[in-house]
Amino acid sequence: MQETIFSKIIRREIPATIVYEDEEILAFKDINPKAPIHILIIPKKIIPTVNDIEPSDAELIGKLVLAAKKIAKEKGVAENGYRLVFNCNKDGGQEVFHLHCHLLAGKKLKWEF
Repeated sequence: MQETIFSKIIRREIPATIVYEDEEILAFKDINPKAPIHILIIPKKIIPTVNDIEPSDAELIGKLVLAAKKIAKEKGVAENGYRLVFNCNKDGGQEVFHLHCHLLAGKKLKWEF
């Protein structure tokens, strides 16, 4: 498996503002936010892209989405709304090849390409 910045965050080798953690999931503030609330939610298991998710990962991916729901509620944005985004590979906008979900909220979001 390829080493990424997210692997180093999981091992606490580099700092991050962590907002949620359990045995399988870690969530932290994005250092280059695209919205007032921009949280990255990652599995601690290294899965490079959406294309690399296996059927055996279904429960883990479900836990990742449930963590996003919990964070949105804690941040007070669940009722007004938020966006969850998974980018896959370079043309899909993925920059770090460790599966991650972006939780974006805190303003009315538009589609900008």
